[in-house]
Amino acid sequence: MPPSDACPRYRGVIPPLVTPLRGRDELDKDGLTRLVEHVIAGGVHGLFILGTTGEAPSLGYRLRRELIDRVCQQVGGRVPVLVGITDTAFVESLRIANAAESAGADAVVLSTPYYFPAGQTELIGYVEHLCELLPLPLVLYNMPSLTKVWFDIETIERLARLERIIGVKDSSGDLDYYSRLVGLKSLRPDWSIMIGPEALLADSLSLGGDGGVSGGANLLPRLFVERFEAFGRGDTTRGDSLQSQIVSLQRIYEIGKYASRHIKATKCGLSLVGICDDFMAEPFHRFRHPERREVARILADFFPDLNLDQD
Repeated sequence: MPPSDACPRYRGVIPPLVTPLRGRDELDKDGLTRLVEHVIAGGVHGLFILGTTGEAPSLGYRLRRELIDRVCQQVGGRVPVLVGITDTAFVESLRIANAAESAGADAVVLSTPYYFPAGQTELIGYVEHLCELLPLPLVLYNMPSLTKVWFDIETIERLARLERIIGVKDSSGDLDYYSRLVGLKSLRPDWSIMIGPEALLADSLSLGGDGGVSGGANLLPRLFVERFEAFGRGDTTRGDSLQSQIVSLQRIYEIGKYASRHIKATKCGLSLVGICDDFMAEPFHRFRHPERREVARILADFFPDLNLDQD
């Protein structure tokens, strides 16, 4: 167990990077290059690839490995790279983790396996067995809206004895749960506790969390980084102004239907500002013209030169 004065490994804003695509098994390589440079220039504190926003479950294993290799090579150690390894098959999660280690990634991120709901006792054994074999530090990822299974607080408390685990990302949106997660720092002061829902970044920090895995930072990395920094300085006036902008950005996620609308809106926005293609992994499709215009109208508040008439 880490000493009582241990510090969290990761703090700040770590965007869950979209996966720029040109086809069902083809990366938008130029777009990926621009995206990585865009977020790093915005001051982010790390990158998380192959998460929910990165459409990981819809991507083939060959493309996942290519993405890992390209991102790690381009980043070149400038910021930490975290790689999602969540899968329905234990051995595939391990293979992705090994590929991440070979490419030079810094950590891996694991949610509960989806499709077959696992019990908490089974989850404990599953994570224990993975930790025995993983080549990199592990961040647990609570995403119950999509995996249908929570990492119960009692489960995470039991897993806290595993030194391989270095933190938790929570995308439940439940601040009571999040507060209890932060409370586990009494057992693991070295843990990084990060929140997923981007509008809750300041709430997470107020509760003692370490930052956010903020999807909107794909588009506006500096906005989220400055919100994090304003909180650290105790600058409530500047913080409130930035929070208002973050809340305004949330309107793009109200366009369209189903959980995929968040990814569609983010990719659409990145396409509108010329960073990368907005092709979606099947079965989803990119926003059509009406939705695209709605996204453009909202983003015009942030990008004054945006062409509202582009298709």
